[in-house]
Amino acid sequence: MAVQTQATGQVRETVEILGMPVDRVSMEQAMERIAGFVASKQPQMVVTADSSGIVQAQTDPEFRSILEGADLVTPDSIGILWAARRKGKVLPERVSGVDLLDRICAKSADKGWRLYFLGAEPGVAEMAAEKLRLKYPGCNIVGTRHGYFPGDSDDIVAAEVAEFKPDVLFVAMGIPRQEKFIKRTIPIIGAPVAIGVGGSFDVFSGKTRRAPKLIQKLSLEWLWRTVMNPRKWRKALALPRFAWLVLRSR
Repeated sequence: MAVQTQATGQVRETVEILGMPVDRVSMEQAMERIAGFVASKQPQMVVTADSSGIVQAQTDPEFRSILEGADLVTPDSIGILWAARRKGKVLPERVSGVDLLDRICAKSADKGWRLYFLGAEPGVAEMAAEKLRLKYPGCNIVGTRHGYFPGDSDDIVAAEVAEFKPDVLFVAMGIPRQEKFIKRTIPIIGAPVAIGVGGSFDVFSGKTRRAPKLIQKLSLEWLWRTVMNPRKWRKALALPRFAWLVLRSR
């Protein structure tokens, strides 16, 4: 299915996975879209969709609406790639939140994009920012803040973030909290790009170790994350349900 975004005029080609649109993009194509969003200076929302998120959207009408209305939805799990293949719609590759964050930081060092890190436990976003500035000298991370605040403070936090005038806002609060925060506050913050990145700050800060390249190539990163952090077992339980829903769908 092809649709055109209002702000940039870019044509999107999407694949429907359990009723949710997922863009047929490679990492390079996703980065081109994001560069277009930044240039447009109009608020755009990017969602990195994994299997557990698609499952949650089946029973969460608010989250479902957010996914349906996002400006870019990238395939962020091997399950999404598998489901697309079953429909005869091959997706180029996995485009994850952690990899997008890394690529955008590299682009910031080159283009001067203003980045803001919001989320994770106190101190984690700051450490992630420090390490990424070392990795990409000139990376323009203009502010950080932890994500431990109540939902009724969303507007107050958004007003604080807006003062930094970010081009790209990364929100690491977990699905679907981060997407709901973005949707509610994007008119306040006004960032051209707002994207939920889950546990990415934990990875870049060094708090959590990412799976080795071999594990990633074997499409077992989900299992690695569960073993390294048993609190993610609930998310892992969504995977067989996702597979069952896909198999029973037409």
